Amino acid sequence: MLSTDWVRRRASGIFYGWWIVAAGIWVQAITTGLLMQAFGSYVLVMQQEFNWSRTAFSVAFSAQQAESGLLGPIQGWMLDKWGPRLVMTAGMVIFGFGFILFSQINSLWTFYATFLLMAIGVSMAGFKSIGATVVNWFSRRRSSAMGIVHVGMGMGGLMVPAVAVSLSTFGWRSTAFGSGVIILLVGVPLAQVFRHTPEQYGLRPDGDEVEDDTGKDGEERAPIAYDDRLDFTPRQAVRTPAFWLISVGHALGVLVVGTIMVHAVVHMNESLGYSLTLGASIIALLTACSIFGNLFGGFIGDRLNKPYLAAGCMLGSGLAIVILGWASAFWMVIAFAVIQGIAHGVRGVLMMPIRADYFGRKSFATIMGLSGLIVMIGMMGGPILAGLMADSIGDYRLAFTILGVIVASGSLCFVFAKKPVHPRRRGEVTAA
Repeated sequence: MLSTDWVRRRASGIFYGWWIVAAGIWVQAITTGLLMQAFGSYVLVMQQEFNWSRTAFSVAFSAQQAESGLLGPIQGWMLDKWGPRLVMTAGMVIFGFGFILFSQINSLWTFYATFLLMAIGVSMAGFKSIGATVVNWFSRRRSSAMGIVHVGMGMGGLMVPAVAVSLSTFGWRSTAFGSGVIILLVGVPLAQVFRHTPEQYGLRPDGDEVEDDTGKDGEERAPIAYDDRLDFTPRQAVRTPAFWLISVGHALGVLVVGTIMVHAVVHMNESLGYSLTLGASIIALLTACSIFGNLFGGFIGDRLNKPYLAAGCMLGSGLAIVILGWASAFWMVIAFAVIQGIAHGVRGVLMMPIRADYFGRKSFATIMGLSGLIVMIGMMGGPILAGLMADSIGDYRLAFTILGVIVASGSLCFVFAKKPVHPRRRGEVTAA
């Protein structure tokens, strides 16, 4: 476990926030690569063994998103109260043992039960906890830091072909058991890197200099105060139009994300005749493009209007899923992967920085958790709609077209999401 003294000083001249970013990359890779990105590959293999419907698998994925959304406010409160290290450590343990139990299932209800257990672990250890921590440790470089962290999601996507090969070679049970062991051996130590706020260790966000630098020459820094007078409380945040517009826009954006995770490999296999390995390779290309989108989005997000950038990405995602639905040639599938990868990469980076810019740091995790109750509807709704329509019609073309139009229309949410004025400042203006 890392010593507190190392956190209080800049290890080898490196701001500790960047150590958190580095650990966040690998946590994202583990949580997304072994389960979320690989879920479609598991669906194809398990469907052949158990003969469960596509809707049954969609329900499992959507239940995971419901759990994540419902857990969000509680998780946010836990992060704000106890910090990320405890929450993420518990999440990794639950995730790892959940995967091991998953390798032993023999019925639909045990599939749902173990998948839900893994989902709880992923939620506690993954994106929300990492993002809330990065938001606390960075301000001016917040989008850049989030962009680098999101590279972990891309790395997770690049793991999908390896998972697919393991599924084909060793079977899904051995692959799941091995994944659980990796999570326990690698994920739990990574969780120890995370710390709540820089001020607790006498540091400033971004590594900015502290005026009274009592921590020079290896001495411990005293905690410093953080001015949170203009940070929104959760109650204040939910009363603003911006909170709801951002949340709905985010929910519409992930309609495509959830649908691709569950159905893209199946669609490419059944409608286009691609093998499991080739379908997984297309997903790997998509996530490779998302890495570029993450880094590019982080760079421009610190320099340009974040909501307008997010609106443009929504249009790109809507176009991409329509292209996939109507694909009749290999180049169209490649176009889908490139457009969706870049659009999702850029938009995903911006979601947390937009909220932090608008509502501040003090209650960020709780506010993000409340927003997650709305976002989960998108992650749930997309896969279920696509699964139901594919089961009834026989292919995904109409479902992907409808989802594309809905996602593109969500760009308006970000266009109209203006930064709210804090009630304290509004009162000062009124008094003047």
